[in-house]
Amino acid sequence: MNPTTLGFIHTSATLVPIFQQLAAARLPGVETFHISDDSLIKDVIRRNELTPLTAKRVGQHVASAEEAGADYLLVTCSSIGRAVEAAAAKASIPVLRVDQPMADEAVRLGRRIGVVATLPTTLDPTADLIRRRAALAKKDVELTERLCQGAFAALMSGDAARHDAAVAEALRELSSTCDVIVLAQASMARVADALPPSEKPAPVLSSPALAINYLASVLLHS
Repeated sequence: MNPTTLGFIHTSATLVPIFQQLAAARLPGVETFHISDDSLIKDVIRRNELTPLTAKRVGQHVASAEEAGADYLLVTCSSIGRAVEAAAAKASIPVLRVDQPMADEAVRLGRRIGVVATLPTTLDPTADLIRRRAALAKKDVELTERLCQGAFAALMSGDAARHDAAVAEALRELSSTCDVIVLAQASMARVADALPPSEKPAPVLSSPALAINYLASVLLHS
């Protein structure tokens, strides 16, 4: 019997409507629910690392979602990706970190991969994941990492224009030297969508749609 309930774990409530809309459009017949806890990402940012205690709490959220009836679970924050993988190993249901399908697609599309982030705590885990997925696929890749300094703080303070301008500049810059560009945070996707094709000749990948497409292949066609 195909799984019918998909649980989401977010570290920002702003992602709930994004994933709810994607799920409604691409996962017909699949029930969803959301757990959001922004204290997880706030702790990672404050400490500039994913601590064992925060990783433990991620595992507790995964266990809670499983107890709530999830048949499959998607965790939508890249910064806690390592904790997601650890929790997945202990869970009795499949648990997917949001950026894995994106990493696999980037490895498939090219050797020179650009990675753009607004937080160092997201840049490092995303780059690490791409390297590991490339090794798994037995492919050699060359990563160019770009951190948009100050962009995340600008977004959190309500200055979306400053955030968007910094991300757009990084995308234009990397497009000339990379085969494909990966956005380390889902919050950056709308910036890429707004850029005209002439300013982003390289494909730009964002995790939300790719993750939901992957889940559609698993939940609807298995």
